[in-house]
Amino acid sequence: MISEHNAPSTSLASSGGYKSRVLQALMRLTYPTAKATIAVSEGVARDLVELLSLDRAAVLTLYNPITIDDFQVEAEEPLDDPWFAEGEPPVILGVGRLSAQKDFETLVRAFAVVRAQRPARLLILGEGTERPRIESLVSSLRLDEAVRMPGFVMNPFKYMKRSSVFVLSSRWEGFGNVLVEAMACGVPVVSTDCPSGPAEILENGKWGRLVPVGDFGALADAVISTLASGRRSACARAHDFDVESAVDGYLGVLLPIGKQQQAPAGRDAPLRGRQ
Repeated sequence: MISEHNAPSTSLASSGGYKSRVLQALMRLTYPTAKATIAVSEGVARDLVELLSLDRAAVLTLYNPITIDDFQVEAEEPLDDPWFAEGEPPVILGVGRLSAQKDFETLVRAFAVVRAQRPARLLILGEGTERPRIESLVSSLRLDEAVRMPGFVMNPFKYMKRSSVFVLSSRWEGFGNVLVEAMACGVPVVSTDCPSGPAEILENGKWGRLVPVGDFGALADAVISTLASGRRSACARAHDFDVESAVDGYLGVLLPIGKQQQAPAGRDAPLRGRQ
């Protein structure tokens, strides 16, 4: 079985050169032989079919599971941070690796536009190789007092719960777990309409604003509009991605494969029913 967690064409393009060509050749050779191919979003499924000429019916979509109950408990933990004290300016939050994929530079540029129009602060949680570039951009835009990048934190959910807007600024995603996590914490969300996952999660804008990838002006406008409109909970949508739904989907794929070799004959019917 193969489980694909990113749109392969985008991932391969980012690696580039000889490595990309070799990987794609190996994928074309091996993927058609798999018992099952699972994509974590419809966008990833379409990309797999187009890139590798796979049979669309043979590629299944099973969304990533989110352990909502666990991290909602973590979200209630105390947060001793002066930025979140009563009466302080709203905090815009980004969470993820400091990498080219997450495109926090566009978020910083968008924040500069927001900051020029109203008081606000930007908090980015995560660590990675792009830190020097992002810090340099923050300094060049004279935002040092309004932007913090504390690095990796064990519990980002208590920040999500208390932020005014959560922003996913990625150039690409496979699914976008962190977007669902933020929604479950009750914070309004804004996301790039990147391939793939966010548009599916947000049902094309029903649960949060979508903007073009890399467009810091549109991202700024979406953040400003979200701040002006107040909090809108998308918790109900987040529960569509709970663990139970994902487990049922994976059991439906896994058990029919294993049962053909191991399961007693009398158990065939219920196992087929799961599929």
